[in-house]
Amino acid sequence: MSFSGNFMCTSFKVELMKAVHNFTTGTGNTFKLALYDNSASFTASTTAYTATNEVANSGTYAAGGGTLTNVTPIATGTTAFTDFADLSFTSATITAFGALIYNDTASGDPTVCVLDFGGAKTSTSGTFTIIFPTADASNAIIRIA
Repeated sequence: MSFSGNFMCTSFKVELMKAVHNFTTGTGNTFKLALYDNSASFTASTTAYTATNEVANSGTYAAGGGTLTNVTPIATGTTAFTDFADLSFTSATITAFGALIYNDTASGDPTVCVLDFGGAKTSTSGTFTIIFPTADASNAIIRIA
């Protein structure tokens, strides 16, 4: 496996300047999280969602991943951030090593960030849950300082 930590993709940073991504709750884009096995290879230059090495469909998990519920961006001090509600896949047998968050609304399914789980995370005929960090200026999953 070639996840190299958690990071925002370089293309995402450029696309923010081009107004490709809208994180506004209710009126913004649809963001998804896809899970990957230990053969997946992502770097900061990853630009789009791919089905290559995505985990198999199981329970409520299906190709392309799950739809994330946005939390409208805010700022604290000089840091702007946004977050997502935790995401669960039920009745699932999954072994995932990482995930990709991407914009399912924008043309070409551009990436937002790569998440490295630091090893295998598994559910067996149970619930596989992604728990996002605290939504604040120091911990939110997407933050710009």
